[in-house]
Amino acid sequence: MAVSSAKAAHVEKVVEQIRERGQGRIPDIDFTQHQLEDGSFISTQERVVKDVQAPAMGVPTEEQFFSKTDPTKPDIAFLKNHFYREGRVTEEQALYIIEKASEILKNEPNLLDVDAPITVCGDIHGQYYDLMKLFEVGGNPADTRYLFLGDYVDRGYFSIECVLYLWSLKIWYPNTLFLLRGNHECRHLTDYFTFKLECKHKYSDRIYEACLASFCCLPLAAIMNKQFLCIHGGLSPELRTLDDLRSIDRFREPPTHGLMCDILWSDPLEDFGQEKMPDKFVHNHVRGCSFFFTYAAACDFLERNNLLSIIRAHEAQDAGYRMYRKTKTTGFPSVMTIFSAPNYLDVYQNKAAVLKYEANVMNIRQFNCTPHPYWLPNFMDVFTWSLPFVGEKITDMLMSVLNICSKDELEEAEEPSPISPVSPLESAERRRAIKNKILAVGRMSRVFSLLREESERVSELKNISGSNKLPYGTLALGVEGIKDAIATFDDARKSDIENERLPPHMIDPEDVAQYYTPPGGSGPGTPHDGGFPSGSIPGTPGTPPTFEESPMSPGSPMSPGSPFRRGHHIRTQSLGTTMTSPSTRRRSIESTMSLLREAVEGANGEDPEAARVAEVLSSPSRKESGWH
Repeated sequence: MAVSSAKAAHVEKVVEQIRERGQGRIPDIDFTQHQLEDGSFISTQERVVKDVQAPAMGVPTEEQFFSKTDPTKPDIAFLKNHFYREGRVTEEQALYIIEKASEILKNEPNLLDVDAPITVCGDIHGQYYDLMKLFEVGGNPADTRYLFLGDYVDRGYFSIECVLYLWSLKIWYPNTLFLLRGNHECRHLTDYFTFKLECKHKYSDRIYEACLASFCCLPLAAIMNKQFLCIHGGLSPELRTLDDLRSIDRFREPPTHGLMCDILWSDPLEDFGQEKMPDKFVHNHVRGCSFFFTYAAACDFLERNNLLSIIRAHEAQDAGYRMYRKTKTTGFPSVMTIFSAPNYLDVYQNKAAVLKYEANVMNIRQFNCTPHPYWLPNFMDVFTWSLPFVGEKITDMLMSVLNICSKDELEEAEEPSPISPVSPLESAERRRAIKNKILAVGRMSRVFSLLREESERVSELKNISGSNKLPYGTLALGVEGIKDAIATFDDARKSDIENERLPPHMIDPEDVAQYYTPPGGSGPGTPHDGGFPSGSIPGTPGTPPTFEESPMSPGSPMSPGSPFRRGHHIRTQSLGTTMTSPSTRRRSIESTMSLLREAVEGANGEDPEAARVAEVLSSPSRKESGWH
């Protein structure tokens, strides 16, 4: 009873001190005004940046969607502006575009024959606003012939807009606008990177599946002006003549080896033209599949097929393009790379380029990036994203409440009260308990701080230090600090190199049970070693789709005794928003969890402020009142 009275008296004293300090004043806050860091005020009832249009909130009517000149086709002028304002169409309208364009695409051959004059474009990667700039530089699609080399989706946050607009152009100009397939136009990569997330966020799985079916209709290559092989990736040891391209079964998910894989994934060797090895094809350790092809391989192919050069995309270039070593017979570059996504990932700071070929004259037109609307990582909503910030502030408030009164103020005019006898050992234990509770609050504050930092990671890059993540000190600087740390195109490319690899197959957690056999046990549908069926990934029950094994480079992660085969990882949730492995996480889940554990355990030292408050409130000078 005495202890209870002491506690009540102590609480009353704290409340009295708080009242005396506040003197009952409630601050007068005008919530219609917000003060910026520079001291200026802005209205919370108006758009801050007035020259930026508000997003288009409604979906178009049928009258708006269909062209007045041809009611069977979408109105591309309307769609261009509607998508520019972040507008969306109905699912039925999106499906109409995808399916109508697919009918055209599937009737085209694997190997297109296109004439000059023509504008050739490289990777777009969901950068819709830069795609609009591309058409300004390259010419109006209504009177300009275009050839796109693939990779319309992933990495950028406006991939579905790029698909719907380009597919609409294909409906209007089936004989002058041509679309090839890139390595990202497949289920494997779109599931791993951002396109699936985007489709589910903006539309639904139905739209995503329709896009995948349409991607399988895309042609694989083109012969331009009977002189140039235009392709997304590059050459293959299985590519001898152009008839090899014509004989591919393209209406499927690309395999992880073979001719179809190589023309989507291969690259010129880094020291192309300066090789010191006799091999014409070398395993592509950067991509984790396919090959690097050499200058000798390119020259042999061109001579064998009576062609002038190979025009490809697939690799980011600082200037937007790259010309490789000239052939000895023609004096023309044996290979040319075109990349049409400026300031790739908002970090590379590269220019983009398109190639205009007319009257046997080849011109490279470069252009810079266009400002675009901002999305949180992985299309996260602001409430989920802000929870760590709220948690951090709540723990800060709790620390402030604990620290609001000094020890002297709390003991001021304290009347002696009867206390129960307490042994020195019990007293020390109570003080230790009080101190540990307060220190735990400090640790939780650090945990929320780490989660807040994780929420601030907004780009795709993972490392510039040679390890698998940026140094923690750089991460703590926030977005601007990271941008400052990446000074050059080479820094950005080195940082992003892991995302250029063929991703591992991901297994949803709910699917693991049927493929995993615990040690000493047995499970349904699993082989005796507890692994996944060779070369298969879980699909619909009973009919798992098969994939060829990827020739992964040495050292691919696989822990000893792991029941999962190399290249197969269990997918974990990305910051509570999706089931898909994110490409926008700057720090790995493992790294983040390690930092959180260290914070909870106090491995990095205690918060000095929390330690001070804990020391004050657990001091033995509390006269052993028993309060804690």
